[in-house]
Amino acid sequence: MIERVLERVLFASRWLLAPFYFALALGLLALMAKACQRVYEFGVGYANLSEAGVILGVLAIVDLTLTASLIVIVIFSGYVNFVSRIDTAEHKDWPEWMASIDFSELKLKLMSSIVAISAIKLLESFMEVEHESDRDLYFLVGIHLTFVASTLFLALADWFGHSADAAHDGPAGPSPALREKVASRSEVG
Repeated sequence: MIERVLERVLFASRWLLAPFYFALALGLLALMAKACQRVYEFGVGYANLSEAGVILGVLAIVDLTLTASLIVIVIFSGYVNFVSRIDTAEHKDWPEWMASIDFSELKLKLMSSIVAISAIKLLESFMEVEHESDRDLYFLVGIHLTFVASTLFLALADWFGHSADAAHDGPAGPSPALREKVASRSEVG
């Protein structure tokens, strides 16, 4: 009796994550406002920009876009993985990968996005190398390499984990998507 009640309370506690995902959606609005500000500043100052200035302006917008995409990945895959399923039949433009991403794939997508954002920040610093101290550049390179190494280690750990699971469980056979595709072709033919 107590065990069942405790399990229900713990299971229901997953809904405590929903406000966090809503807060991230509000964060998207803040990023959109910042992107609009950057586009406005870019447009107003375009005539006075050098080639490097144009590249930096575009990189700033790319950086905001990658960050916003990262937030969307966290919102939807986190919600689907930890809170509740979303009925994708009601949403015809729902990306296929979003409902099927698991936690290890989410980690790798997050880390890959962080590496890309870090690379853009590093490139921006190198584009304005005359304004950066050697110490700052060393730190930026070190931080970026740390992100790259962390991503590689996570990918290797997941790869070894999946390889060990496959060896333990035996071959899993074709994926459900491939089985469905083959079945639909055999029905047509």
